[in-house]
Amino acid sequence: MSFDIIRSGRAVLHVTDLEKSRKFYDALGFIVTDSDEEQIFLRGLEEHNHHSLLLKKKHEPALEVISYKVRSEADLDRLAAKLEQDGYQVKWIDKQKALGRAFRYQDISGLPVEFYCQMETVERKLQQYDLYKGAKVQRIDHFNCMVSDVESVQDYYMKELGFSCSEYTAGEEDKVWATWLHRKPSVHDVAFMNGDGPRLHHVGFWLKDPMSLIDGCDFLASIGYAPNIERGPGRHGLSNAFFLYLRDPDGHRIELYNGDYLTSDPDFKPIRWELNDPMRQTFWGHEAPDCWFEEATEVLDVNSQKKVKTTAAKLKKHKPTFVI
Repeated sequence: MSFDIIRSGRAVLHVTDLEKSRKFYDALGFIVTDSDEEQIFLRGLEEHNHHSLLLKKKHEPALEVISYKVRSEADLDRLAAKLEQDGYQVKWIDKQKALGRAFRYQDISGLPVEFYCQMETVERKLQQYDLYKGAKVQRIDHFNCMVSDVESVQDYYMKELGFSCSEYTAGEEDKVWATWLHRKPSVHDVAFMNGDGPRLHHVGFWLKDPMSLIDGCDFLASIGYAPNIERGPGRHGLSNAFFLYLRDPDGHRIELYNGDYLTSDPDFKPIRWELNDPMRQTFWGHEAPDCWFEEATEVLDVNSQKKVKTTAAKLKKHKPTFVI
């Protein structure tokens, strides 16, 4: 590849009530880098970039964009040229708070995607333990997206954008039902799952240890957020992650996450899971509710800012059998 995508960088979510959102994300342990009447910039304790989650006050909840960081400005230009050559419409955005040059486009699945190189740096709070609260969120880890045709998305991201596959789920006739792709040397920067899409299933944030997840549950319950816990705690078979899924006040799904593994070796082989394997989604833990499979955040067109129409899943929807 003539360009180098480093990692998942940030998500921009539309929310309807900034103060309700502020209280919720504060309870998870995020740091507020900056805010005004229209937006809140949040980051994890170990992050030195200005933000990894931007909340914008709007009339309806939606995903505005998911963003990836590239290594250099030259990488940014080469990537934009490659996408234009492939027939995509690239929209350059020069003025965003704390962010340098960036461009957005609608990817092969219809998701709004942004690439950038530079973001303002700020003080890390990693060793300011007096600021640790809730789940003590450390950093952004990944995006999980529902798309109608997983195989076509996987092929493009791997062959054209340089992503690698760590794990995948295959079903009848060896069709890929879900895939976990990465640029940084962990299990994933983005996962794509079979479903009506494009939609954002969740944004995942890394915790320093499993106990931080339990502490987060206790803290959330003590201040009235127990009903916002949608699924977990539990452990995924896929990725080996110790997980908790939450819904914020607007219904956006957040995963708190710990426990995956290194994928940097060039001889690493993707791990295949059978669609009907009961341990792939839940190695142990309670059955996921139907809403976890059906509900997700609608996404916006990068040009019109209108919601993108979803397309039905190409493969048959399948809710796995769970073990307790």
